Amino acid sequence: MLDFPNWKRILVLAVCLLGVLYAVPNFLPSGSLDGGPDWAPGKRINLGLDLQGGAHLLMQVDTEGYVNDILDKSYKAAIRTAMRSERVRGAVTLERRELVFQIPDEDKADAVRSRIRLENPDLLISSEGEGKFRASLSEQALRDRITTVIGQSIEVIRRRIDELGTREPIIQRQGEDRILIQVPGARDTERLKATIGKTAKMTFHMINMACDPNGARVPPGSQFLPSDELGPDGQPFQYCIHRRVRLSGQNLVDAQPSFQDSQPVVSFRFDTRGARIFGDITSKNVGRLFAVVLDGKVISAPRINEPILGGSGIIQGNFTTQSSRDLSVLLRAGALPADLTYLEERSVGPGLGQDSIDAGKIASIIGMVLVVIFMIITYGLFGVMANVALAFNVALIFGLLSFLQATLTLPGIAGIVLTMGMAVDANVLIFERIREETNAGRSPLNAVDAGYRRALTTIIDSNLTTLIAAILLFAFGSGPIKGFAVTLSIGIMTSMFTAIMVTRFQVVLWLRRKRPQILPI
Repeated sequence: MLDFPNWKRILVLAVCLLGVLYAVPNFLPSGSLDGGPDWAPGKRINLGLDLQGGAHLLMQVDTEGYVNDILDKSYKAAIRTAMRSERVRGAVTLERRELVFQIPDEDKADAVRSRIRLENPDLLISSEGEGKFRASLSEQALRDRITTVIGQSIEVIRRRIDELGTREPIIQRQGEDRILIQVPGARDTERLKATIGKTAKMTFHMINMACDPNGARVPPGSQFLPSDELGPDGQPFQYCIHRRVRLSGQNLVDAQPSFQDSQPVVSFRFDTRGARIFGDITSKNVGRLFAVVLDGKVISAPRINEPILGGSGIIQGNFTTQSSRDLSVLLRAGALPADLTYLEERSVGPGLGQDSIDAGKIASIIGMVLVVIFMIITYGLFGVMANVALAFNVALIFGLLSFLQATLTLPGIAGIVLTMGMAVDANVLIFERIREETNAGRSPLNAVDAGYRRALTTIIDSNLTTLIAAILLFAFGSGPIKGFAVTLSIGIMTSMFTAIMVTRFQVVLWLRRKRPQILPI
């Protein structure tokens, strides 16, 4: 254990130096080391919601509207197809999570029901008598659909929040149909709500040029939609568009804010299928107006001057730089599969976080001072070496948290304070073992070698069991519990490194140089 070749010395010094370099930015003014590559020191630890304040939102997903939409758009057509195949005429209507249809002929009713069940096993069909039937999703299919829509909503919200530049938001399902969102550092809550809550459903339609925008009668297959443009009367101008969706925003693969003629615009790019459809539309409709509809509003109605075959284009409108950036974020993140309703909104002020930080600083300082004094009093020079290793241990913890861009919460600070005590635990085991070997009559070199060799198994065993507990906390915990588990896990690994490598490095150097006859321990 006293063999310490040059490559080990270089490794220990390099790791300690990197730990200090990555930890230093946390104690410098914000932005003082910006501008370097991503791997270079300069990143700071992200503070959690309880330390720097932020937004706390509780949202409810409109699962009933989502299920009704699925029944209306998918299963209604399937029932009509089954009825047409049996030459049955009748209406299919939607009534709160159920599709209602009527088949007076009992023989044909059985055939239609059999065909529907065969092609749509998720549907349950019940009879109300007199040829009236109700079709609804089975309980398992309903649970699967709700789980899917909640998961999709969480993923879309996560992508939108990350695009806004925040880090480590807490987004998780709560209850059956609710989503909890906590965004550290969010100051503009209204903008955050607007960005999260928009469905961002974009479609492309042809404008009906033969339609009178001021007419009261809407032509079949068309509809009036408002826009941000103002008409001569000062009211929002309405476009008469064909209902048929010529192209969906689902075919978008990228959207970026840009400028054209010094005006903010949004450039977009379609996938292969979307590019083919877009090229075909623009080729056949040169000279006509093409409406870009976002959430039921015409945001742009450009004239097709020539075929666009590259699969890309721009969206013009009354954009500001910020609104073009926000729209790009929404389009890149994709559409929310269901509407969201805000149930609760809270803003956590930074004052509470500052109190927590101050309390954490005081606890850390007191804990470190007591540990340092205890080690010096108990183990003398060896205690000083352990304290040096403890300082590098704290630097490595902050350096790793900064490099990984982890979020530090109040429980995370508790994990760091706990780690300070645990960091010298391995040294205590080693030093006590060295004392026993010295008392048994061994020479200083043999006592130190035996102390490190025989204490190593105990150190690995104790730290490994604690690490397993921390991993389980991270796997099954959430929010602050994970923060505690992260700092505890990092602290365990760095404390093992500093105890086994850094302290031993100092002890070996001292033994080689001084050649003592008696150990000052």
